Amino acid sequence: MAKRDDADATGRLADELQRFFRLGARAKSMLNVGDLGAEFSALMLLLPLHHLGPLRVTDLAEVKGADPSTISRQAAQLVKAGLARREADPADGRASRLAITDAGLMACERLHEARHALLSEMLSDWPAERLSAFVGLFEEFNSSVEARLRTDPAVSARESA
Repeated sequence: MAKRDDADATGRLADELQRFFRLGARAKSMLNVGDLGAEFSALMLLLPLHHLGPLRVTDLAEVKGADPSTISRQAAQLVKAGLARREADPADGRASRLAITDAGLMACERLHEARHALLSEMLSDWPAERLSAFVGLFEEFNSSVEARLRTDPAVSARESA
């Protein structure tokens, strides 16, 4: 009976994750950040640039798990909006890296504040202990996903290609 319960719970989780991703895509329009001069998908490149420092477009594409041509188009939006700048790659003068600007840092802060405000609003009715339990379980889930990705030969092969 435990196997069936596990399968039912896993199926429910799969359904809820699909629902979460669908709702998340719609909820991004609820983020009150004003016009930052670039599409939302381009703005999401600011986060790894902020945390990892300047990156080549190919490295940024790898981090985001996206096609380099898509990342290149999004990077151009960030540069045009003044949120990022191109700089010479010190390891290879022929190549360039994308670096976040002060305006890009401010945009990151606005995105962070808007995300925090939206989540706070959505979770305002949750008791503190329930929210804490959910956060702990979600962290554990994400750690399990990361561990699985690190040991998956198919993921390793794609990342080294």
